[in-house]
Amino acid sequence: MRTKPEDRADTHRILTVGEVAKRAGVAVSTLHFYESRGLIRSMRSAGNQRRFPAAVLRRIAIIKVAQRAGIPLEDIGAALAPFPPDAKLSAAEWKDMSSRWRAMLEARIIRLTRLRDELDGCIGCGCLSLADCPLRNPGDALGREGSGPRILERPPGDRA
Repeated sequence: MRTKPEDRADTHRILTVGEVAKRAGVAVSTLHFYESRGLIRSMRSAGNQRRFPAAVLRRIAIIKVAQRAGIPLEDIGAALAPFPPDAKLSAAEWKDMSSRWRAMLEARIIRLTRLRDELDGCIGCGCLSLADCPLRNPGDALGREGSGPRILERPPGDRA
């Protein structure tokens, strides 16, 4: 679903960088960073000062929520790219955008849950060596599969 022209920001409602930072709850430097990454866009006043349409506040809120969920900025930028920077995203557009992240988040939840549940047994035993752990890795079978913490990094659904 594309944003309709009537959903575009009111071009008369323009905010300074300080106003945006205060209302969005981010530092001015964060706004500059987001702009340098193409996540938001400003225009310049006659005095070459940054000005933002009020709709940027919703875009920043989306960026912050996605970041809190652990979505990389590159993925956030790709999800926002189809929408004009001054667009006020609808609930349907947000749902479509966020649904693309669902599988990645589910896999991360599974990995983190497994890590939480197995960390004590895997690292807490004191040996700190999977090669010497007869319970978790007899004969260092996992070492033949590759490097790294093989048990903790196995794909979701795979049981060791």
